[in-house]
Amino acid sequence: MLSTYQVAAAAALGVLLLSASTLRSQDHDHAGMAMDSQHIMMTPLEIPMDRMGSGTTWIPDETVVPSRHFDAFGWDLTTHGFGFVQYNHQSGPRGDSQFGSLNWGMLMASHRLAGGLLQLRTMLSLDAAGVTERGYPLLLQTGEAVDGERLFDRQHPHDLFMELSALYLRRLSSRVGMQLYGAISGEPALGPSAFMHRPSAMDDPVAPIGHHWQDATHITFGVLTAGLFGQRWKVEGSLFNSREPDQERWDFDLRKLDSYSGRLTLNPSAAWSLTAGYGYLKSPEALEPDEPIKRISASALWGRARQNGQIGAAVVYGANVHGGTSTHSVLAETEAVFDRSHTLFGRVEFVQKSPDDLGLEDLGDEAFNIGAFSLGAIREVIRGNGVTMGVGVRASVSLIPRSLEPTYGSRTPVGALVFVRVRPLHFKPGMPTEPAPANSPTSPPVAPPHRH
Repeated sequence: MLSTYQVAAAAALGVLLLSASTLRSQDHDHAGMAMDSQHIMMTPLEIPMDRMGSGTTWIPDETVVPSRHFDAFGWDLTTHGFGFVQYNHQSGPRGDSQFGSLNWGMLMASHRLAGGLLQLRTMLSLDAAGVTERGYPLLLQTGEAVDGERLFDRQHPHDLFMELSALYLRRLSSRVGMQLYGAISGEPALGPSAFMHRPSAMDDPVAPIGHHWQDATHITFGVLTAGLFGQRWKVEGSLFNSREPDQERWDFDLRKLDSYSGRLTLNPSAAWSLTAGYGYLKSPEALEPDEPIKRISASALWGRARQNGQIGAAVVYGANVHGGTSTHSVLAETEAVFDRSHTLFGRVEFVQKSPDDLGLEDLGDEAFNIGAFSLGAIREVIRGNGVTMGVGVRASVSLIPRSLEPTYGSRTPVGALVFVRVRPLHFKPGMPTEPAPANSPTSPPVAPPHRH
């Protein structure tokens, strides 16, 4: 008899394959692709659906998360996702090498209901099968536990059920709308859009080392969020289960909703999205169940559309107050999809981490100031049927204090990834899905980048 894990993995794989087959069937003819590229669904108050990031976050209107849209039985369906196959090497005594796969796929179904808009979402990942339950090597990364011990110098894998949620949006007046969000697995109103959904980082396969100071709550088993919004602002509050997922990546880690958060978001123009939030996490760590964390976050996301791509940038701040001690993190990242063939991305980080975080309890209690710099590039090699495949490289340098040099073998240990990445094409409203000859009378017109 098949185990629960095997059934869950098979279900996830089936949804991903179904999404892939939908992409293929939807993209057989150029006319169908052109219609898809011009698809824009509006939420109440005429806010474009492309503004929606992970959970209930917003991103800049000018940027696009690559996706495919189609209609079925009166529902508007959206599929998107990324798949990476990579070789990862992290240098030094605490480094490691691994061949593996990181991946996620999402299906959203939207429908008009009772004067508003209902959206059902499922997002699945087979990371745990691709990089094991201990995740992938990443110097200076911390967070979560396996077999009763902290993970350090590794990034944990995503759970199978990254999101299973429902979102309802409804106009209350000509200027104000309301939202209700409930998730078995989802994201509370705390922090910016998760790193893999930010246009400034979505083609980078590696998580920030400040992940657990900034956006680690993007997989939370049990979330209720309510909010009010206008065309340029949103105020939200959440009740949620703060416990981080355990090492069993194929199930639901449901507990009581013991924590709360609030977030203010401003989109002053089509190019900007600004957030500030606070959260009280009552029991996030399984190894320290009685120690709460207070988290403060702020972020600025910027984006600019290009005819065949886009540029995204972000600055993210996160702080944890734990046991009376505050530790801080700052991230700056950018990604430029220059054209149909070339993408460049980079990230600079500063984080304060305790000896306990890094598994170095014998080095005292004072937090270490650590950092990381990374740069990567992708060259698209195959495109068609609405998807593109690229070959990429990513190099990183970690920056550590002198006191950690004996542990890491250097003050600047390095890392490198070589990978293949598959994702949907970028589509802008009115943009031709494939280049047409110059001055061709049949070339579809290109719409201006602003959507309002």
